[in-house]
Amino acid sequence: MSLRKTVQEDNSLFRIPPYFYLHVLDQNTNVSRIEVGPKTYIRQDNERVVLGPERMITVPPRQYCIIENPVQRNGDGEVILDGYGQVKLAHADKEIRLTQDPFPLYPGEVLLQPVKPLTIVVANSALRLRAVLDFTDGEGKKRIAGDEWLFKGPGTYIPRKEVVVDETIRATVIMPNQALKLRARKECEDFEGINRVTGEEWLVKNTGAYLPGVYEEVVDVVNAYVLSEKRALHMQASRTFKDDFNVTRKNGEEWLIKLSDTETHIPHVYEKVMGFVDITTLTNRQYCVILDPVDEHNKPQLGKKKLVRGEKSFFLLPGESLEKGVQNVYVLGENEGVILKSNELFQDGDVTRQPGDKWMIRGPVEYMPPVEVEVVTKRTAIPLDENEGIYVRNIKNGKVRAVTSGTYMLTQDEELWEKKLPPVVEGLLTTGKDPIADRSDRRSTGVEGKPRDKTRVVTFRVPHNAAVQIYDYKQKKARIIFGPELVMLDPDEQFTQLSLSGGKPKKPNVIKSLCLLLGPDFCTDIIVVETADHARLQLQLSYNWHFEVQKDNEQDVAKIFSVPDFVGDACKAMASRIRGAVASVQFDDFHKNSARIIRGSVFGYTENNKIGESFLFKQNNLVVTSIDIQSVEPVDQRTRDALQKSVQLAIEITVAAQEATARQEAERLEQEAKGKLERQRIQDEAEVEKSKKNLLELQAQSAAVEARGQAKAEAESRAEAIRIDSEANVEQAELKAKALKIEADAELERLTQALQYTKESNGLEISRAKELADIEVEKFKRMIDAIGADTIRAIAVAGPEMQAKLLQGLGIKSTLITDGNSPINLFNTANGLIGGGAIVPTNSNVPEE
Repeated sequence: MSLRKTVQEDNSLFRIPPYFYLHVLDQNTNVSRIEVGPKTYIRQDNERVVLGPERMITVPPRQYCIIENPVQRNGDGEVILDGYGQVKLAHADKEIRLTQDPFPLYPGEVLLQPVKPLTIVVANSALRLRAVLDFTDGEGKKRIAGDEWLFKGPGTYIPRKEVVVDETIRATVIMPNQALKLRARKECEDFEGINRVTGEEWLVKNTGAYLPGVYEEVVDVVNAYVLSEKRALHMQASRTFKDDFNVTRKNGEEWLIKLSDTETHIPHVYEKVMGFVDITTLTNRQYCVILDPVDEHNKPQLGKKKLVRGEKSFFLLPGESLEKGVQNVYVLGENEGVILKSNELFQDGDVTRQPGDKWMIRGPVEYMPPVEVEVVTKRTAIPLDENEGIYVRNIKNGKVRAVTSGTYMLTQDEELWEKKLPPVVEGLLTTGKDPIADRSDRRSTGVEGKPRDKTRVVTFRVPHNAAVQIYDYKQKKARIIFGPELVMLDPDEQFTQLSLSGGKPKKPNVIKSLCLLLGPDFCTDIIVVETADHARLQLQLSYNWHFEVQKDNEQDVAKIFSVPDFVGDACKAMASRIRGAVASVQFDDFHKNSARIIRGSVFGYTENNKIGESFLFKQNNLVVTSIDIQSVEPVDQRTRDALQKSVQLAIEITVAAQEATARQEAERLEQEAKGKLERQRIQDEAEVEKSKKNLLELQAQSAAVEARGQAKAEAESRAEAIRIDSEANVEQAELKAKALKIEADAELERLTQALQYTKESNGLEISRAKELADIEVEKFKRMIDAIGADTIRAIAVAGPEMQAKLLQGLGIKSTLITDGNSPINLFNTANGLIGGGAIVPTNSNVPEE
């Protein structure tokens, strides 16, 4: 800018092109004027160019611009100047200029808005205009500041300085089954001529494009709800009004709109859609109970119930609900029944049911309970085998009994009773281990099997050669059952649980069992003993035992369960006897006679100083039949080392003796082998000499045979060669003769075939020529026949006759002299006369005339 300013100040000559202008400031008067081109302006010394040259403003068609502080003009359109010669401006005013000739900006005018296109309002749209100044429009209507109105399309909006455009409003398309929800911004009159107050809402349901009024506001597009035979619309009134069906609805009232009322429904502005209600359909095998039913006056009967039987379809009205949903009719079979309970007093046929009464209905029957009756439960007969049963408890007197075998159905006064067992017994029953097959691992592992049905009679399979004790707490009496047998417990009976010692050495309460195995069986125990010389030893012993019991003797049978832990007691008793016996002998004596000492201490000795055969526990008739000593190990480390050393020394002595014996035996065997080897060598050498002799004899015989064979072979080969050569020569001569004969025969055959070919070719050629001649003759004959004799004659005489006539016509006479040897063609003569004008003789000997 500074550079341009400097150039303008220094330049006194300005060339203003057409449609350009500049502003000049007179520094004497401080008045600015405008210079418009085309012209050449010479700046005076007291003048300064403050703007320009600038291009004039051009407003194309259908465009406009806004000028701020426009110049004032008189009635003729001329610019008004004040007393100082300065143009008058309408300060703080605006002027909208449309299409016109290019114009300059006078000093003080400002281009507030550049040139831009006029606003085109399309169809189904409008501009919401607002007046900012009072004015009268082109139609003569007076507008007051603050008025609002619409300029609807299609059209081109020409702006005014008194009007501003607030927004562009576009029409909303209302599709079928749609409505437009409007709200009044101010008091107005809608398109139907209805007066609306501020904030009022209403619906427009006319299909098509709807352009809201100037004081109308589009709230939402409401879609219609489509109803079907299976769905209804649940509505609620937000205020009192009259709906589309001309029914007055109170504030808060709820109702249903069904397909029978309308196919589609557009909610009113005061209607609230609570949701869809599906139809409830009942078959002829279904029913339902409606709570708080609505009567014929649409009034809810609170607290009442209504039974609806199928086959039927209906909608639940507002406020109604189903008690337990759609229920099926109870179809009871022969082994089924239902327990019923009366909730209130009612008459059931001939019986009056009091509240709380219970009774049972057995099948086969179809039953649909009335609203006064509650179905407590459905009962099914329980089929029971001979080895199955259930515990039944009477709820009136509390007695419990076991029902076994057959089919049993609980009555209304009975229920299944659960029999509880101790946890250990439950575990033993649910694991399902066979006490005999699993006797190697009868410890309580804590692993549970399938849970037991506690209402079923407890059963236990007593294996063979085993016994189970069952105690009845009600009668205070025990019974013992021997296997194989199936035990079924009564409600007041319990198993006698056995807790036996186990492990090595024996520990109490290791093995849990319900049955007692009568044996024979064994148990293993580890005990520590001390000899008379204080050598402590650890013994591992195995005892074989069994119970001797007479099953027909009750006292004898009762003894077997008199000792709870018979294994631990028996092992302790026998260990005590063994310790006492071992304490009275030395270690060496015990080491040599351990079996006799241990068995004697337990079984005792007879009168003949023999060891007894068994040991009987009279408390429970347990009999120990034998003792197996599995291992004897010193407990003290020094004793163990000494024993190990002595054993090792004995082993070394035994090994050394065995080595010496083996060494002596090996040497003896070695000497015998050497003698046998020497004798065998001498025999082999004699055999070798004999073999050499036989070999020499065979070599001599072989040489003689070879010489004789070679001479004979050479003679035979020479004779054979001569014979073969002779035969070959003979055969060669025969083959040559045959070859010559074959060649001669082949040549003869070739010549014969060639002669035959030539003869046949000539014959064919003769036949062909003859046939061609015949064809030509036939052709000529047919041509002659076709032309005719008269025609041929006419052709033959046509030439001479024509020539004769030509000669006669010309009047020429000629003489021809010939010797009669040469033929004369008179036709050619005539031709010569006509063509050459002279007669040429045909023979040189003929003289000219």
